[in-house]
Amino acid sequence: MLEMTSSLKHLGIILDGNRRFAKKNKLNPLTGHEHGVKVVWDFFEWAKELGIKEVTMYAFSTENFKRSKIEVNYLLKLFFTEFDKLLASGRLENDKIKVNFVGRLNLFDKKLQNKMKEMMEQTKNYKGITANFCMAYGGRAEIVDSVNNLIKKGVKKVDENMISKNLSLQSSPDLIIRTSEQRLSNFLLWQCAYSEIMFLPKMLWPEFTKKDLIKCIGNFNSRQRRFGK
Repeated sequence: MLEMTSSLKHLGIILDGNRRFAKKNKLNPLTGHEHGVKVVWDFFEWAKELGIKEVTMYAFSTENFKRSKIEVNYLLKLFFTEFDKLLASGRLENDKIKVNFVGRLNLFDKKLQNKMKEMMEQTKNYKGITANFCMAYGGRAEIVDSVNNLIKKGVKKVDENMISKNLSLQSSPDLIIRTSEQRLSNFLLWQCAYSEIMFLPKMLWPEFTKKDLIKCIGNFNSRQRRFGK
């Protein structure tokens, strides 16, 4: 395990560039997502080796539902297939990976919802790396849902601590990495208040390697975090 990772416990990842990767390599644009998935599973292995305790991945946003029906259906089928394969492989149990799904999961069909619930139930007591998948997720929607939950509870006056405790994801990333673009795209808007952010605009997600992750961690460790002080 690398000593350099001691201060980095929670890592957020915005996966971007799958379709451009496919286009670049003259492939069917949809198959770019399959190449991206392969890197996702490798990424958790790298993160574990490097001492990272929690990874939050932006897998499918609320805005992604606006893509073509063909692509949305393709992605939802891919999610189900990959989650099912992961459960059957025994990897979650062997590595004690705790899986969480964050977002408006009710927007998915029952089949996919049940598969996600099955993964969370099976892994809820595991103490290895925590893998959070943001699905049907939007940072603004998460904040709105938090406030609405407080209203339902009869809260008359809301403060920051109350909102934080009612979010789908209550931990904050130390570092957020985004490939391909230089924006947050509605990702963890509340939690990222003091996250370090690293944009890799010239890299597509399927091209991301363990060496790239190590470089990002090295960059993170070279920064002085003041948290507004």
